[in-house]
Amino acid sequence: MARVKGGTVSRARRKRVLKLAKGYFGSKHTLYKTANEQVMHSFKYAYNDRRKLKGNMRKLWIARINAAARMNDLSYSRLMHGLKLANIQINRKMLSEMAIHDEQGFAKICEEAKSALK
Repeated sequence: MARVKGGTVSRARRKRVLKLAKGYFGSKHTLYKTANEQVMHSFKYAYNDRRKLKGNMRKLWIARINAAARMNDLSYSRLMHGLKLANIQINRKMLSEMAIHDEQGFAKICEEAKSALK
């Protein structure tokens, strides 16, 4: 059976992995085997963290809404309950943006929620 070396293909694959591992600490950016392991782990982390990002953003929005709601004498949970009773359907991302950029508009929404709670 004929011998197959596959030099250019193997070298290209190794160069691609080492290029992806650029900036890693220690031998992880110089040795192919450790670099390949780290790159594979990095791909897993990137995949998982793209999913975790959605929950992290929701937590951030809730923290911002809670801070702004407390400035209007409401807690986050009472604000959300009041909005539900007032039949105001606005998502947390937009509420967070309003809390940052449009304080008067957010205050009006808080007043609507307060009146619906009574």
